Amino acid sequence: MTVTDDQRSSTENRPTDEELVARATALIPLLRKNAAATEAQGHLMEENLVAIEEAGLLRLLVPARVGGYQSNIRTAMRVGVELGRGDGSTAWCASLMYFGSWGISLFSDRVRQEVWGKKPDARFCGVFTPNSTSTRTEGGQIVSGRWAFASGCELAEWAGLAVPILNADGEQVDVGMGLAPMSDLTIDKTWNVVGMKGTGSNTLVADNIFIPDYRIMSVTKATKGEYPLEHDDEPLYRSAFTPVLLLVLTCAQVGMAKHALELVKNSLAKGRGIAYTFYEQAKLAPSTHLDIARASQLIDTAELHMMRSATVIDEAANAGVELDYETRTRVRADISTIVLRCREAVDLLLSLQGAGSFAEANPLQRVWRDLETAGRHAAVNPTIGYEVYGRAALGVEEQITDMI
Repeated sequence: MTVTDDQRSSTENRPTDEELVARATALIPLLRKNAAATEAQGHLMEENLVAIEEAGLLRLLVPARVGGYQSNIRTAMRVGVELGRGDGSTAWCASLMYFGSWGISLFSDRVRQEVWGKKPDARFCGVFTPNSTSTRTEGGQIVSGRWAFASGCELAEWAGLAVPILNADGEQVDVGMGLAPMSDLTIDKTWNVVGMKGTGSNTLVADNIFIPDYRIMSVTKATKGEYPLEHDDEPLYRSAFTPVLLLVLTCAQVGMAKHALELVKNSLAKGRGIAYTFYEQAKLAPSTHLDIARASQLIDTAELHMMRSATVIDEAANAGVELDYETRTRVRADISTIVLRCREAVDLLLSLQGAGSFAEANPLQRVWRDLETAGRHAAVNPTIGYEVYGRAALGVEEQITDMI
């Protein structure tokens, strides 16, 4: 593959993968300080996002040609984990934003210049569930609709919207991802939940907005690895579409589980006892040792599965080959394992910490609520993920979803 001089210069000057992860780690104190306020206001805090932006983390997956760092899926997942150790809602929004930039990178250079020409740190939100109508018009489509659960939309500048693609006769022939500026949309504040409150995953509303054809990408083709790219020297943007967009939903969850483990270990280090026993220090009890070990291993298992999936996605893209069907179904199973092991680990830690875990002043209860909510996202349903993998493992040709 040929690398242009401009691209080489930009790539060589970017931070290393380790530096990018370290920048995320450095933000943990700020995110923890603002976690309660983030939840209280019901959407991502500007201070948090500005700090993430200034750290260059929104450029993680932006093409080098337009000022991005063009890193890799592994590093992007590691960054999400570190942000999740700070605050689950912030990590969820930030990771969706920078992975959203990966999705926008699949469009043509015209779109890239429109989005990043003046600002390589553009902010994204998006909803893949189609809930809209389209009317074909010259040069594009007139779209109206409502798209729920648009995490981070309050501070976003662009939105990716699932829209029906119509032919000249007005017949739907495909489903597309349409890119629209947030100035074309309104926000209906429908996000009234008990967990992940700070994501502000409200509903986007469009009323007869125009989306030009060049800003609409076929989702059907994308799931087959057919992107409207104009360069063959950017392997990152050959990564498998559905595995990437589903795997991103797990990095914040691993980070939250790690935060929970840290909170409980810190509490035990202060020498608290076990009520209604003779243990004056819980950290000396064998039951405590076993629970901490089991929780730690569950989190390690989740992270190992996460990194295995990220690695195979990166390796296939770098080799210029399509991620094979069996591996894609295994990624779905890996996602299921990540979600379940994180929840199991935090459940153990809550029992170890006791009823005090649920005090409003204890951040552990917020981590628990956030993780329990994030782990129920429809796209990472553990049962569905395992069924997808099991069908493939047994050679059953008929699948239950196209999201593989």
